[in-house]
Amino acid sequence: MNDAAASATPPGSVELSVVIPAYNEAARLPAFLDSVLAYCREHCPGAETIVVDDGSSDDTAKLASRPGVRVVSHLRNAGKGAAVRTGMLAARGRLRLFADADGATAMDELASLREAVKNGADIAIASREGEGKRVEASALRRFLGRWFNRAVRMGSVKGIRDTQCGFKLFATPAALALFSIAQEDGFAFDVELLLIAQRRGLKIAEVPVNWTEMPGSKVSLLRDGWRMLKAVRRIKKRWKRGEYERAQARVTASREATAV
Repeated sequence: MNDAAASATPPGSVELSVVIPAYNEAARLPAFLDSVLAYCREHCPGAETIVVDDGSSDDTAKLASRPGVRVVSHLRNAGKGAAVRTGMLAARGRLRLFADADGATAMDELASLREAVKNGADIAIASREGEGKRVEASALRRFLGRWFNRAVRMGSVKGIRDTQCGFKLFATPAALALFSIAQEDGFAFDVELLLIAQRRGLKIAEVPVNWTEMPGSKVSLLRDGWRMLKAVRRIKKRWKRGEYERAQARVTASREATAV
């Protein structure tokens, strides 16, 4: 049984949930978590913050445990997609954001995503491909990222220039509709969510943001990029076979501890 899901109160009982997936992030998480809590105190009092520790072998869960933070720990390492799914289904917010633990996208960018949802979007996704924003990344990362997104646009998700930025905001109905049937545990989960959302007619807003590449990434651009392209083919096959019409979310065993 997923303890996080069992302990959740009804959706919409708070304005905002911030879900942070974290795997061996003891070095990078604390500073970003500080910024999340400070932002919420100033701009969204009563928001909840959920850190999903994806079976870390370091002190990620211990460092995340502080007043006002729900820490949900996977009993084993399951993948970023699984961690985001666990957090989103445990969340109580009317709006649900997932944000990467490295803080590459600052919390100040949330205002633009919230405005997009206010204006009718079901999902607002941060993008590193917009005009007028600062993106600090290595030439290799930018080249491979654009190559991957071009391949995704040709094969599945249409019209979105950046599917992989780790800062996405969901209105609760969209979050529940998508994460309740999501199957991908790895890095391709973004593509799965966006493909299903598009084909079900949900409105997606792509919002340019400032973004800074952080050291210590768990992603291998070459190895994981190839794995994600294979996953895209797997996702398309599921859709064509109608599997998402009867799917239920993959559940990862977890336990929750909340600091007081």
